[in-house]
Order: sequence, then structure tokens, then C-alpha cells
Amino acid sequence: MKKEQVLSKMKKDCLVAVVRAKDFEQGEKVVDAIIAGGINFIEITMTMDEGNPIEFIAKMSEKYSKNDDVVIGAGTVLDPETARAAILAGANYVVSPGLNVETIKLCNRYRVPMLPGVMTPTEAITALECGCDVIKIFPGNIMGPDAISSFKGPLPQGDFMPSGGVDVDNVDKWIKAGAYAVGTGSSLTKGAKTGDFAAVTAKAKEFVEAVAAARK
Repeated sequence: MKKEQVLSKMKKDCLVAVVRAKDFEQGEKVVDAIIAGGINFIEITMTMDEGNPIEFIAKMSEKYSKNDDVVIGAGTVLDPETARAAILAGANYVVSPGLNVETIKLCNRYRVPMLPGVMTPTEAITALECGCDVIKIFPGNIMGPDAISSFKGPLPQGDFMPSGGVDVDNVDKWIKAGAYAVGTGSSLTKGAKTGDFAAVTAKAKEFVEAVAAARK
């Protein structure tokens, strides 16, 4: 999928599911449950208890290769080496908790969207100067929805996606604050800890409905 297509679809869908899988078996069930609930952007993190997350990205990319709605990405990417491995495994976008200029350059080289995590205007400006189209506000629970208007005051040209602390009860505040998209993880997937994947699907549906309502 081309970079422009990924970004356009991300803005349209507005929801990115952050999947921190325990292992391949649990991870696949979580991914399936989230997609069944209507969230199609899956961010597979590099933090797995068992197994190689790059291989898991490859597996999920292959499984959903014929589903044009599903977009698989890589999260918690800390360096360009990991970014390249994830892209070659099928990741269509790369997300990081921090800002690493070399990782951004690598993703630009392959024309893959890179969303670096920022907490300050200086970091946001650096991300924009490096060519990032969307910037991740992280941790979202520390900064709050007002962070978007605070960033957009001096940087109206920036687009921002919060991640961390986004749940069904506050996602509307982030959307109304001007978020390009939102990332959600533990709030969405907590049912998986007890093997209740139906709860994950139900929560995904709640998120989709909450975002749709916030956009009206």
C-alpha cells in the first residue's frame, strides 16, 4: 500500500489498535478479534514475551494480504534497523514512543509513514523538519486532549495522533480536539488477558461507535 493511501485511510478510519502480544497464538486471536470489531489499523509492537515480533508482522501481513481494509504496522520501533526489518516483513507504517531522526530517514527512504512519539514543541518541529506527516503524542494520558490545541497553536501545519490512555470514555475529547487519528492499546485488548477475545471484539465496536458519534 502506498504511503498516501495509508495516511488517507488512517485519517478516515481514525482508529489504530496497539497490539502487545504475549506470543503468536494469543496475538493472532487478538488481531482477529479487533478486526472483527471493525478496527482495521493494527500496530504490532516490538515487545513480545515469546517469539519474534518481526515474524509475527510477516504472518499477519500474509494472513490479511487479500483484505484491502486491513493495514498492518509496527510499533515500539526504536531504531532504523528494526524499522527496516518491519517494513520488509510487511509493515505499512512505523510508530515509535520517541523521536529518532535516523529511523525517520529510513522510513522516508522506503516511503513508509513514520509516526514518532513527541512530548515537546522542539521534538514536534524536528519531526516536521524530517518529513513526518503525522506525529504521535505520547504518553497521551500524561498530556491530555488539550495537548493537540497547544501543539497546533504554533504548529498549525502539524497532524497529531495521541496514544496511551485513550479509551472509549475520552476518545471523543481527542477527536474533537483535532486528532488526526487515535491509538489505543490496553483499554481495547484487556479482555485478552483472561482469554475473553469476544470482549476485545465488543470493545472494538464500542470504539468505532464512539469515534463515529464524536465526528457528527
